Amino acid sequence: MVSRRWRLIRRVLGVDPGTAVCGFGIVERAAAGPRFLAAGTIHTARSQGAPARLKSIYERLLELIDQYAPDAMSLERSFVAANVQSAFRLGEARAMAILAAAQRRLALFEYAPNVAKLSVAGYGHADKKQVKFMVRRTLNLAPSVELADDATDALALALCHLTRSRAAMVAQAPVRRARRRGGELSSRVATL
Repeated sequence: MVSRRWRLIRRVLGVDPGTAVCGFGIVERAAAGPRFLAAGTIHTARSQGAPARLKSIYERLLELIDQYAPDAMSLERSFVAANVQSAFRLGEARAMAILAAAQRRLALFEYAPNVAKLSVAGYGHADKKQVKFMVRRTLNLAPSVELADDATDALALALCHLTRSRAAMVAQAPVRRARRRGGELSSRVATL
């Protein structure tokens, strides 16, 4: 039996948190491969003050969830920053994304940046240019589609979860015992 946690995810909202710029990207599983739905950034002004900025991020994420109805949110996991204040700000933005997911009862998955890069570009230390190239290629995006770095990172997180959730489901799928048919040994493995 496949774990509920790893049920087939069809649509994922990826979030690259930040208080000044928060990236988002939405992709869905399709027969021909992952399909791009939307991407962009949530910008907040310093003049708003921290509480208003965080409220803006939270409200915009709720709007995106309501508009696109994703099955899960894929969020960038925190890393230790050299600047303690920057780490606090990042943590606050992450908290708004986590709260939005909880508010809309979305499954939440977190990935370190190098895991998302490995999943998309095949190399955990890929630079932004390599990640952007592979995201564009994977989603078959036209050159006219503009992507900010934060939106690209969010799309990479969403793609990472689509890939990892499918692999986990295949790994957890029941394997049927081998049977003999007409002298030949045949086995069937559940695939998705």
